[in-house]
Amino acid sequence: MALFMATMLVSCHFTEEIHIAADGSGKVSFTFDGAEVLAMAGDQFPGSKEEAVDTVMVFKDFLERYQDSISKLSAVEQARLKKLEHFKMHMVVDSEAQAMNMDFYGDFKDVTALNDLFVDFQTATALGGQQVSKGVAPAVTKEPTEVVYAYTNNTFRRKTNILDTVQLQKRIDSLSQMRMFLASSTYELKYRFPKKIKKTSNPKALFGQDGKSLTLQVGLLDFMKEPTVLDIEVVLDN
Repeated sequence: MALFMATMLVSCHFTEEIHIAADGSGKVSFTFDGAEVLAMAGDQFPGSKEEAVDTVMVFKDFLERYQDSISKLSAVEQARLKKLEHFKMHMVVDSEAQAMNMDFYGDFKDVTALNDLFVDFQTATALGGQQVSKGVAPAVTKEPTEVVYAYTNNTFRRKTNILDTVQLQKRIDSLSQMRMFLASSTYELKYRFPKKIKKTSNPKALFGQDGKSLTLQVGLLDFMKEPTVLDIEVVLDN
């Protein structure tokens, strides 16, 4: 978790990619590209002199391996870990190649299963077998917002709810110290639907040539200051 939070202080790129099938099921991939972290930090980056890492973590296997220890956690923490069951994480860290990527991906039966996807990603990056085996849940920063998804009646929605305005304001106030580092960081949505897009609520969204996909990119700093900037409603053709 310390590594993840450290990379948030420098240039990085997040991509939230969702493909929805006709029955409402689909695939999701949440990626983090921190290559510029390694480029900027050089030998000062933790683990920069260690052997390159290229591994895939299967969370279903992880949960089965530590099921006894997980059963000792609170019901809330157990539910948080259970959400990872259908996900995998591909991690690549190679200082020599200046590559630092994380791809949190999986399948879903209904988009509502993706609610608070960013929190699930944080949980995934924070997981450690040693701490779980000791009955300690991975520490994740409590978010002042929640993101919910819906797909009904040919309409897709991504909506942000503000849970704690005080905490959100504190986060916004702290951004002045990170403005320079986050200037080139981005957060991008890449969505693909089973039918052509009729209209969307966000005028900044760009449609793909096939008319079934769209992308929407904002600066990470803008997103952290105004989380609703990525809210979107997409209406599909009948």
